[in-house]
Amino acid sequence: MSRHLVGEALAARLYAAESAVDLALSEVATLTAALPRARSDAYLSAVAGQKVFDSAAASVVALAEARSHLVQTHNALAALARKLGLDVLATGPSDKPGDGPVREGGGVRPTVTARPVW
Repeated sequence: MSRHLVGEALAARLYAAESAVDLALSEVATLTAALPRARSDAYLSAVAGQKVFDSAAASVVALAEARSHLVQTHNALAALARKLGLDVLATGPSDKPGDGPVREGGGVRPTVTARPVW
């Protein structure tokens, strides 16, 4: 298997992992944000729900750390691509520092048809 094909496969897996962590982070943050209102709506004491809130908040922190590690992985793969002389191909919307504004439909990434991300 060529380096380009390996790169394309890893790029797809990296994007899938990034998307999964972003979705999980969003869902857990939404749950965490709903907890104080749910406690109040159920007429429960703040003491009654604190352990639940602490656990949910810790999950948000853990997912944010996981996202940070994936960003580091992304950057390391891009650096490796440059070192190996492989072109780095942006397969998604222009959402990186220094890029132009995000195009419409920015949440959907087109199919990779050229060279791999790393």
